[in-house]
Amino acid sequence: MTKLSVAFVCTGNSCRSQMAEGWARALAGDKWEVYSAGLEAHGVNPRAVQVMAEAGVDIAGQTSKTLDFDIYRGQQVIITLCGDANERCPIMPPSALVRRHWDLPDPAKAKGTEEEILAQFRAVRDDIRHRIEALLTELGS
Repeated sequence: MTKLSVAFVCTGNSCRSQMAEGWARALAGDKWEVYSAGLEAHGVNPRAVQVMAEAGVDIAGQTSKTLDFDIYRGQQVIITLCGDANERCPIMPPSALVRRHWDLPDPAKAKGTEEEILAQFRAVRDDIRHRIEALLTELGS
């Protein structure tokens, strides 16, 4: 069985795309080859690591990276997670079967108390999980 190659792209590859990569690995298992990247590399946000660990998914070993166009060209499913990535993402590679845009708020920009900020991270985390579960169903994975 050939694995489906899936890429999650956002601006800084620090929160949303890192959480999406973690969920995709956890939920799709060996059915997907998962890649995440940003238009820039801002480092993995410690709050993203924390809220994913709360949900039982360890993303502490993931790294923040910029979009590698050689890898990008081979992706079959590309999901942008913010407007900036959607607008600036390169032309769809010929291998791509599906392109989706999930316009998710950036939890790194959340304001308030630590608990209010973490609540924003958790909301985005849970939204991403539901979207990936739906994508798995849609793609028959």
